[in-house]
Amino acid sequence: MDEYLLHPDKRGVFWDAVLYVPTVSFLGFYGLTFWYSKEYTTLAYALWFLACFFLIAGVNRILRRLLVASGAPVRLDVDKKRRVTVHLKGGDSVALAKDLRYFKDYAGRSFGLSGSDGTGKTWQFVFHRGQFGDQATFTKINNALEVFGS
Repeated sequence: MDEYLLHPDKRGVFWDAVLYVPTVSFLGFYGLTFWYSKEYTTLAYALWFLACFFLIAGVNRILRRLLVASGAPVRLDVDKKRRVTVHLKGGDSVALAKDLRYFKDYAGRSFGLSGSDGTGKTWQFVFHRGQFGDQATFTKINNALEVFGS
């Protein structure tokens, strides 16, 4: 069994912040601007909804990359019996034993895992290159998971 420990991806958090902070700021600013106009208040509601949506999505993504959220994966165990166990920050473990799929992006910076545990609950995880410390470890786990490719 191969074990891979995950680390906080601070560089990825920086780029996520560069993406989400201006987006949420512009949506919130224009939502506030349209709120005080008489004919565009409906548009203000839509802009505020989008600002809140992107704020929640961005915070969730950043907390998972920093391994702060209780549902963030902190360790991966790849078994030779075609099973992957994901250990979460909150202390739970998820054994992806059925319908395990591996999705690699074209840029080679992240990959996704999806599958079902023993109870039939479906899980999805996204792992980034910066969470594995170095390129050699990231390449090694990608090679180990290639057998689950879709």
